[in-house]
Amino acid sequence: MPYESPTHRVERSLRATTGAKIVAGVDEVGRGAWAGPVTVCAAITGLRRPPAGLTDSKLIPEPRRSELAEELTSWVTAYSLGHSTPEEIDEHGMTAALRLAAGRALDGLPQRPDAVILDGKHDYLGPPWHVRTVIKGDQSCVAVAAASVIAKVRRDALMAELAPDHAEFGFEDNAGYPSPVHKAALEKIGPTPHHRLSWAYMDALTRWKHLKRYRSEPTEQIGLF
Repeated sequence: MPYESPTHRVERSLRATTGAKIVAGVDEVGRGAWAGPVTVCAAITGLRRPPAGLTDSKLIPEPRRSELAEELTSWVTAYSLGHSTPEEIDEHGMTAALRLAAGRALDGLPQRPDAVILDGKHDYLGPPWHVRTVIKGDQSCVAVAAASVIAKVRRDALMAELAPDHAEFGFEDNAGYPSPVHKAALEKIGPTPHHRLSWAYMDALTRWKHLKRYRSEPTEQIGLF
C-alpha cells in the first residue's frame, strides 16, 4: 500500500513555537507482547533528508527493515534505547513502565532534548519533558519513524537472543508476541522468566494460573521520578 514519506513538519513547528533547538522523536515497541521488555528509542535527526523508504517499522518488510535500521544508526544525529523489564511491567503497569523506558532512552542521549515528539495520543512521559503527541507519528514524523525502526529491530534481535534457551516458544519469530506456537508452549511448559506474569493471558493457563502476579499498589502512587 502506498504511503506518504514522513516530514519534519512537527519538528519545525516545535522549533518555531517553543524555541526548541534539539527535538527528539520517541517510539516504543513491545507494548502488546506477552514476554520480553518494552523498548523505547529516542532519536535526534535534525532536519536532514532521511534514508529512502523510512516509515513506521510495521510497514517495512524484512530484510529491508534491518538494512534500514543499520543505515539509520549512522544517519541520525544521536539515538538511545531504554528498556523496562517484565518485572517492572508487572510491578508498575504498562504506562509507568513506558515512562521508565522512555526516561532511560532520553537520559542516554548525549544532549538533553528541548522537546519530544511522542508517537500516539497519550503522553506517558509528562513533566519535566516538553512533549508533543502525534497520532501515527511513526508514519508522519522523521525522528519518530527513525526511532520506530531502530526500536523494532533492536528488540527483535534481543528476543532472538533469548530463543535458544526457550526453543519451544519461537521467540525468534514472534518476538514474545501472541502466536499459536507461543500459546502452545505456555500451556505445556508454563511461563519463562521473561514473561509478564500480571497479564490476562495467565488466566487461561489452568496449570500455571497460580503464578499470576498482582500489583501491590496503584500505579499512580508509585514515585518513579
